[in-house]
Amino acid sequence: MQTTKLPPKKYQPKGLAVLHEDRDIIVVEKPCGLLTMGTERDKSRTAHTILNEYVRKGDSRSRNRVYIVHRLDRETSGILVFAKSEAAKNFLQEHWQETEKRYLTIVYGSVAPKTATISSYLTENSAFTVYSTSDPARGKLSHTEYTVLKEAKGFSVLEIHLLTGRKHQIRVHLSEKGHPVVGDKKYGTGHDSYGTLALHARSLSFTHPVTGKRLHFTTGTPEFFTRLVGKIDVPAA
Repeated sequence: MQTTKLPPKKYQPKGLAVLHEDRDIIVVEKPCGLLTMGTERDKSRTAHTILNEYVRKGDSRSRNRVYIVHRLDRETSGILVFAKSEAAKNFLQEHWQETEKRYLTIVYGSVAPKTATISSYLTENSAFTVYSTSDPARGKLSHTEYTVLKEAKGFSVLEIHLLTGRKHQIRVHLSEKGHPVVGDKKYGTGHDSYGTLALHARSLSFTHPVTGKRLHFTTGTPEFFTRLVGKIDVPAA
């Protein structure tokens, strides 16, 4: 875990936990239910607007702003990194393939084999639903590596190593394998009674855009996960 001197709690942004901040980047933990950024269809409060207000420190005329590097689905909790300059954003995006992204998820059923990589070409239809296609010309090749950490009460806990970062990739790959993520109303069975999506961006490792130093951030296990399956022994990220 990267150690950082953070501002007093009363000055921190409401609704986001700041894990690290310096002149060039801000790393936060996003709760489920919060959009990363606004869309044409949804202009509600987002992680992006919260952090823009935070870096402007109440001065609406301030030119300070944050730049979006990557996104998490609204329903997904976990680590997000934002840049404080366009140069930092460009560097992080250009080197995004070198970023290591690990997730924790709980799915229905017993997953076999216990370790594997799911690969398919992902595309999206007009209803904004992502699915696998056999036509390489229509989809983007996507790889999701998983390891089963625990099985309990009809659930499997998986650690995900995200090798590519397509929209809804983890949720689609696991659903198509027959093991939808708990709480997934879009790609699940349609009868899911859980109001929280059991998908958490647990750790992120990347190269700092200015210092060149490799940074690593990790978070704890969400309370919802332990309520579902009890204690989870997660390997060091």
